[in-house]
Amino acid sequence: MRRGSGTNAAGTVLMVFFPTHEGPNTGGLSRKANMNEIDKSLKRLGTDYIDLYVIHRWDYNTPIEETMEALNDVIKAGKARYIGASSMMAWQFLKANYVAEKNGWSKFVSMQNHYNLLYREEEREMMPLCKEEKIGVTPYSPLASGRLTRDWSEKTQRSETDQVQKAKYDSTADADRLVVERVAAIAEKRGVPRVQIALAWLLQKEPVTAPIIGATKMSHLEDSVAALSIKLTPEEIVFLEEPYVPHPISGFGLK
Repeated sequence: MRRGSGTNAAGTVLMVFFPTHEGPNTGGLSRKANMNEIDKSLKRLGTDYIDLYVIHRWDYNTPIEETMEALNDVIKAGKARYIGASSMMAWQFLKANYVAEKNGWSKFVSMQNHYNLLYREEEREMMPLCKEEKIGVTPYSPLASGRLTRDWSEKTQRSETDQVQKAKYDSTADADRLVVERVAAIAEKRGVPRVQIALAWLLQKEPVTAPIIGATKMSHLEDSVAALSIKLTPEEIVFLEEPYVPHPISGFGLK
């Protein structure tokens, strides 16, 4: 299906869009792609169904009616319980659910978007839309590729080599640095790691359900769970948000 599929206590999530092999009818959100990829993934996972099937981009080459009908058929076949979407404009997300509702098909129940203290453009349209429509939000990159967790001058292998990270955040580095410094200030005052402050802020933003975290060590999971017990004050939230400046749209392909 795509890198990033996984299983946890809350269920199994699969994502579809990017090609997994060369040749015709691979990648995208056509009916054939949807049907082929979920069957392959279910076989690899050794399960009969997954809980959430997420489209990972908007497919400009496939009519949204074809995509939504195919996703509905995946659910009707018992291969997925729910469907979600990721990385698109609010009007595209709304259009997809409108097409589904008009035809009596299953609608998206979740949005996996790019959202963190350094990138808050989703607050303009997508977050209000999801709140109004009671759609769960599961943001990815909640720590801005690690930039919210370390001193601005600290270099890591990822910060030096991750070109996607650079494309997302380098153009607004001066303003972002102020936000990172304020995360550090509150973390020091509370005596907790910075990751907990960054995640606590995200968890207090409606309608966020749960951020998608990446963990390679047990301490990463422990710090993330500990963020659940932190309640930032209104003053702390204002302090964290005040330096933010508008960012170029990133996190998904624009036609």
